[in-house]
Amino acid sequence: MISEWFQRVGSSVPRGFSRYFILELLKEKTYTGKEIIDYAIEQSNGIWKPSPGLIYPLLGRLLDEKLIEETQDGRYQLTKYGLETAQDVDKINDIVKNQLEVLFRLGNVGRFVALDLLEKISSMGSILSSNITNMTDEETSKYKKFLQEELDKMNGKKKGKEIKID
Repeated sequence: MISEWFQRVGSSVPRGFSRYFILELLKEKTYTGKEIIDYAIEQSNGIWKPSPGLIYPLLGRLLDEKLIEETQDGRYQLTKYGLETAQDVDKINDIVKNQLEVLFRLGNVGRFVALDLLEKISSMGSILSSNITNMTDEETSKYKKFLQEELDKMNGKKKGKEIKID
């Protein structure tokens, strides 16, 4: 998944991607900081070479935000909260992917709209990702409800009725 992304976008790594990359990576297994750097270089075929000056401070912020924890052997793993956050990001990605598929089917106009939408959603995702720890329980609950409603729409379920999206 991640290596396919690098093939599509080349060397331009968007703001907030490193955070997403680490959370996605830690869903699979534990890693040390060096292993995260090495994996990024390997997956990008050397296009993206995150420095220790990027990765270690980011790991520190993720620790502070209680999204990850350090094991006794110096490896990092997701916390329960981190896994929930990563799953929320996956839900957003599913929503965006489904909406973009519809827009791409509309042709060139759909492509322009989709690219604009993708840029806006990427910015919104970065903002939400960096502010999620500052959100109140009520704000987090509203956010999760919104995401679930959007997923239900994408799955064709709205108040017990099937919605056809052609």
